[in-house]
Amino acid sequence: LTGHVEWVNSIAYSPNGNRIASGSYDRTVRVWDVTTGDCLYIFIGHTEGVYSVAYAPQGNVVASRDGAGTVRLWDLESGECRFIISDDSINCMAFSPTGDIIAVGSYDCREGIELWGVEAGELLRRLSGHKGGIISVAYSPQGDRIVSGDSDMTVRLWDVETGECRQTMVGHTMGVTMVLYSPKGDYITTASDDNTVRLWNVGSGSSRKISNNHSGSVIGLKHFSKQNQVASCSRDFTIRLWHAETGVHCRTLSGHSGYVWNISYSPQEDHFISCGDDGMRLWDAESGACLRFLNGYNNSVYDVTFSPQGDQIASCGADGPVRLWDVNTGECQYVLTGHSGAVYMVSYSPQGNQVASAGDDGTVRLWDVGTGACEHTLTGHSDRILSIVYSPNGSQIASASYDMRVQLWDVKTGICSHIFIGHQREVTRVVYSPQGGQVASASYFDKTVRLWDTESGECRHTLVGNKMEIIAIAY
Repeated sequence: LTGHVEWVNSIAYSPNGNRIASGSYDRTVRVWDVTTGDCLYIFIGHTEGVYSVAYAPQGNVVASRDGAGTVRLWDLESGECRFIISDDSINCMAFSPTGDIIAVGSYDCREGIELWGVEAGELLRRLSGHKGGIISVAYSPQGDRIVSGDSDMTVRLWDVETGECRQTMVGHTMGVTMVLYSPKGDYITTASDDNTVRLWNVGSGSSRKISNNHSGSVIGLKHFSKQNQVASCSRDFTIRLWHAETGVHCRTLSGHSGYVWNISYSPQEDHFISCGDDGMRLWDAESGACLRFLNGYNNSVYDVTFSPQGDQIASCGADGPVRLWDVNTGECQYVLTGHSGAVYMVSYSPQGNQVASAGDDGTVRLWDVGTGACEHTLTGHSDRILSIVYSPNGSQIASASYDMRVQLWDVKTGICSHIFIGHQREVTRVVYSPQGGQVASASYFDKTVRLWDTESGECRHTLVGNKMEIIAIAY
């Protein structure tokens, strides 16, 4: 599942298991179809990187939290943002089991934990008492209790109805990074910067077992009911599985080359996904085998697209080479080298026999997908190219560049047939009309869209009125 252009920080399965939500440093939230791998939604609105995502139990809402302390609730039927909880100190969130309340925790101990109604977006209650910043919150399965962990090394148990703190549990020697209820609600699992995982008895508040096999801070926890295990992920690049009741270490899963930020099980609990600094990995939950590494780059992947036949994928990124992948086997068929910098976009011809790529070096390259050979290098732009597109019949390519120009190219000869000049700032997007007689171009910076005649080269219309930057255009 590629499409994010920065680190993926959080992932979550929908309750029915047919979708996955992901949040990234690229400030977007994406929702994916598990069966096809297609991206169904891209939610744009966050002003900083997205650190966590969560599904409502009914599966109709996704909540996301960013580095600016803003929580957004996205409606999966309309694709719109229902409401925004804005506080620059918000650090964590959790839905109630019924999905009608979302709890948010704050770095600012004065703000405490706030409970918000999901339908009306109103503040219902505030739970106060922590002396440090709240790092993690979780509801009990019954929905009558909330557990929270904070930087003052304590774990607190709250009564949702009265707002009272029922228990304060002490034992960690550094900040508590994650809290989690067991499926039955009889014990709580916590993780900490002290590299330990602790199991707490809800009735007595005592710590039953300390697990300290990690050599770095533990930053993620998930329960695995099928095997009665807890999975933890850490800054030591590993995932570890523990027996949920005894705390005995069962298995260590290695393979990530950077911090492992989060893990998410499928509802059937036969697979789980981990995301980290180096990308995402799909694991077999029973054997612990890594089934697939969902990345092929050492740096950010900027664009990915399917061939018209659906049997091949083209991808590009900050590394420079364009890669062609076999969809069925997941193997990389070709590594296409030639660009001298980052490649921002790839596009298949309508016939599927050719791939075009463009990027930092200001060139468009046309590649034969059967042999991997470069058929043409289209030169003429004087700055980076961010957008390319084939005409509907595949005879032309349009390119948009930071040099404020749009150029049309003949695919067979590689000759530039038109240069469209008119934008006052860098041109960031270009698309063809379905009939191919018109090209639309947009500038993120001058906030205009221009419509060009592909025969005469004239600008038919300039669409002015956007008050904010233009991110995308489509006929």
